[in-house]
Amino acid sequence: MAPQMIFVNLPVKDLGVSRSFYEKLGYTINPQFSDDSTACVVISDTIFLMLLTEEKFQEFTAPGKTLADARATTQALFSLSSESREKVDELADRALASGGAPAKEPLEMGFMYGRSFADPDGHHWEVIWMDPAAVEQG
Repeated sequence: MAPQMIFVNLPVKDLGVSRSFYEKLGYTINPQFSDDSTACVVISDTIFLMLLTEEKFQEFTAPGKTLADARATTQALFSLSSESREKVDELADRALASGGAPAKEPLEMGFMYGRSFADPDGHHWEVIWMDPAAVEQG
């Protein structure tokens, strides 16, 4: 049986700016599922981020629904696991250097460490490391 995949769809104001931001984080774009209104960001073998212009995104929503402004409201938190504390810092620092903004203070719990950032459209991302020994005991 094939592993389950997830496709997170996000509306963006400027597809070029958003695409460039995620490429600077080290992710690739799948050209097969990208065009002038959509970019398919490959985060892993099973996680894909679909960046859609606001106009294109609106085509997929229910009639009459408006899009949330992620800079003004919290619509969702997107969390990614990381293999180490250092990798958490690498990704968060790269996001901030590439046009992202800090979202909140770092999380320090000993067995768990995390950092947050907002992408150019204000979507909130969390990068989390958990000590495998703590998870196994849990």
